[in-house]
Amino acid sequence: MLPTRQPILRRFWYPIFRASHLDDGQKPFRLLGEDIVVWRKPDGTLAAIADRCPHRSAKLSLGYLDETGNLVCGYHGWTFDCSGKCVRIPQRENQTATGKIGVEGYRVEERYGHIWVAMGEPLTPLPEIPEANEPGFRRVDQFYEEWKIGALRLMENSFDVAHPAFVHRGTFGSTSRPLPEQMPVVTEHANGFDYYVESEVDVRGGDSAEALKIAEGTTTRRRTNTWFMPFARRLGITYPNGLRHTIVTAATPMEDARTMVIQFCFRNDTEADVSTEQVIAFDRKIVDEDKLILEGCSPDVPLAVVDGEEFHMPSDKPGLVMRRRLRELLEAHGETESRAVPA
Repeated sequence: MLPTRQPILRRFWYPIFRASHLDDGQKPFRLLGEDIVVWRKPDGTLAAIADRCPHRSAKLSLGYLDETGNLVCGYHGWTFDCSGKCVRIPQRENQTATGKIGVEGYRVEERYGHIWVAMGEPLTPLPEIPEANEPGFRRVDQFYEEWKIGALRLMENSFDVAHPAFVHRGTFGSTSRPLPEQMPVVTEHANGFDYYVESEVDVRGGDSAEALKIAEGTTTRRRTNTWFMPFARRLGITYPNGLRHTIVTAATPMEDARTMVIQFCFRNDTEADVSTEQVIAFDRKIVDEDKLILEGCSPDVPLAVVDGEEFHMPSDKPGLVMRRRLRELLEAHGETESRAVPA
């Protein structure tokens, strides 16, 4: 699936950056192949509109915010409100006589310390992360970085129970345990699916032992993994010592083969127990192992073809369910899945 070629994907929520990124004014972002600009007015109102002035196509993100919180184009001063409507043209005698001039505006919300944008009427609500409102949990903002992969590739990897033994053999995986003790039990729902699986993993010294407060050796991870259509997931991990480490990962599609990877986590401990730096260092090594492999893959995600048929393993079930659900979504809205790799 190439996201920029599927109009229906505009009708989902995507996190684009941390809310703190707006502290210094408007900020641009490339979402689904289009340039947008986001800002916060003095009263806290959020705005997201197309990042181009209809006059001479200058980037509005290169302008500035006036005293009311409207966005002023830095080229000729045309001014735009939160909906994208042009409200002032300084070169006209009646400066507010702007008629129907404007640019496209988008829905924008703040949730979990991040700014989320939907470019069309949302088909699903923002993901619900129970730990965000559960007493005793803290949020740790971990990663905000561009990867040279397709968004679906990252999502499939997030639900692949066979890769940790090999990709993560340097952190928690072991090639002697190529599969967990059980295949994931997948339960579908309106906005995606859940799966539950238990697996034995290694605990090695340094960052792992410190972040988990578990001695070196092996431990059991109980994982409830939730897929939120199309490109976000919640991974809830529970350890025998009672630690709950819930990871939220979003693969926000900038282009077909450019994805902003946004990850934060919730933990039922405190900074005094494990510092933010230790939490990030623990997951950093794991994420880097994924990135090394995934950036070497095609932006599209075809399976191997053997004797004219797609080949897959039982452990591929979550990814196959994901593909089926996305295919059904496209078909329901009169679209087809594109497999052409962009030039």
